[in-house]
Amino acid sequence: LDSLRAVRQPLGRPRRWPGKLHGDKGYDYRSCREAVRRRGMIARIARKGIESATHLGRHRYVIERCLEWVSRFRRLARRYERKASHYTGFLSLACALICYRRAVRLNLLTRNNPK
Repeated sequence: LDSLRAVRQPLGRPRRWPGKLHGDKGYDYRSCREAVRRRGMIARIARKGIESATHLGRHRYVIERCLEWVSRFRRLARRYERKASHYTGFLSLACALICYRRAVRLNLLTRNNPK
């Protein structure tokens, strides 16, 4: 959590942490929940053996969809890069391409050619 930056706000406003942190059952540990609480966030983590994964479905779908888009780039899915800086560079490029393709598909970049 310490490596994450706070959410960016419009100019003149201070950065702040998100209100909730969603996680799957792999993060269901007291230390994880306490770390989230110390930062003033609400831990929305599925409990092992109690809560089904379908309860977090609508939140989890967004993350799973994004991971699927990124995994379509073979270089990222196979992790050929040895240096983390190279990997994060290719990850940033992949995210930029995903956003560009989505904008083209939604006709946000072609103002003169409405569909």
